[in-house]
Amino acid sequence: MPCAALIASCMVGPDFSRPAAPAVDQYEKTEQQSFAAPGGTQMLTPDVGVRDDWWTAFGSTAIDAAVDQTLTGNATLEGGEAALRRSDDLLRAGAGIFYPQIDAGADATRQRYSPLRNGVAAPPTVFNLLTLSATISYTLDIWGGERREVEALTAQTDAQRYALAATYLTLAANVVNTMIARAAYSDEIAATKEMIGLVREQIGITEAQVTAGASAWSAVLSLQNQMATLEASVPGLEQKRAEAEHLLALLAGMYPVQWSAPALSLQDITLPGLLPRTLPSSLVRRRPDILQAEAVLHAASANIGVATAAMFPQITLSASGGLDSMVFSELGNSAGQVWSLAAGLTAPVFHGGALWFQRKAAIAEYQESQAAYREVVLAAFSQVADTLRALEHDAQIVEAQTRAVQSAAEALRLLKVSYLAGTAGYLEILIADGQYHQARIAWLQASAQRLQDTVALYAALGGGLAAPS
Repeated sequence: MPCAALIASCMVGPDFSRPAAPAVDQYEKTEQQSFAAPGGTQMLTPDVGVRDDWWTAFGSTAIDAAVDQTLTGNATLEGGEAALRRSDDLLRAGAGIFYPQIDAGADATRQRYSPLRNGVAAPPTVFNLLTLSATISYTLDIWGGERREVEALTAQTDAQRYALAATYLTLAANVVNTMIARAAYSDEIAATKEMIGLVREQIGITEAQVTAGASAWSAVLSLQNQMATLEASVPGLEQKRAEAEHLLALLAGMYPVQWSAPALSLQDITLPGLLPRTLPSSLVRRRPDILQAEAVLHAASANIGVATAAMFPQITLSASGGLDSMVFSELGNSAGQVWSLAAGLTAPVFHGGALWFQRKAAIAEYQESQAAYREVVLAAFSQVADTLRALEHDAQIVEAQTRAVQSAAEALRLLKVSYLAGTAGYLEILIADGQYHQARIAWLQASAQRLQDTVALYAALGGGLAAPS
């Protein structure tokens, strides 16, 4: 025990300590905790945590099913899980250095020996030689180089685990975002086709007015141009919807022909009202990309110890034993028993500065990892700040677009009343109806953006889904 304690105390290289959490108490100078809009008020509260299945907060079974499909069939996840298993197996292999290395061997040879090689004038002889042997060796890890190497392998495994967790989070966010976009495209296509029908009616009425001499042909041409513009926008929207469906198939690990698109409208998606409010100090302890960068930093720290230990002497203990015989039946005779015990000391004397500069390179790698870690943390905080401000602006835009829809709807209602009273023409109703649909399309786009920015907040906070251990 005293020897083990002495050896442990000689472990060279820095002991890793986790970077301190940033000394800030908020993500930006003016943080708003509530985002009110007619479509729903969102509020940040510490009473709500980020659940593993955070996407269920959108209240859509179609979204839940799409995420489940992706998390079970995605090819990127399969590769990430295999990479994690490989890293874990390498760690287990590296830990084998702490045990004695034992090998066994067996040889059978037939030789022709000439005594003339030893200056004896005698005829040559032919004989068989059978050998059974075993060797055992153990390197004393006095300076802790092997322990530092295993420490680095452990950190690398952690980094791979957090990388896989980040992949889970990114894929889930991509699926939810794509489902929202697809729903918005479907709603916008339907609204645009309704507008095309309205403009077609306007053209028919205007043509009748031209025939009656009550309107100029230029009015018909203007409406035809408007209808052609609307008709040209539909294929583009359908292409975007198709691309969203193909992306969902890809994320789920399927061919496009295998993936069936569920019917989904924006009105089927619930805007989460209570959003998790996390402290900045806790963000660095939960975001997978930050934890991955921390694990890489840990591995770089351990590599300094590995490079430092290589500059000191290494002691190896070994023993071997065996049985030699010219006849198999006599292989166990004491006359053929051989053994040896050895202790070896290897000390670096001159390597042209290689060991010294390898250690300096390890230190530089650690400093590089420190800078990379800081950059990841800064980017994470910036991302959270961006999403919080985006939610604030989304609420303002949705509120304005809602007022526009309400105004257009009220104008349409009043014109219908005037039409029934005989003081307004049907063409005016069609025009007002078109304006209402245009306002509704803008509202759809703003509502979809608000939903997607909510997804971005969940992702920026690190989600709640961890990679399997």
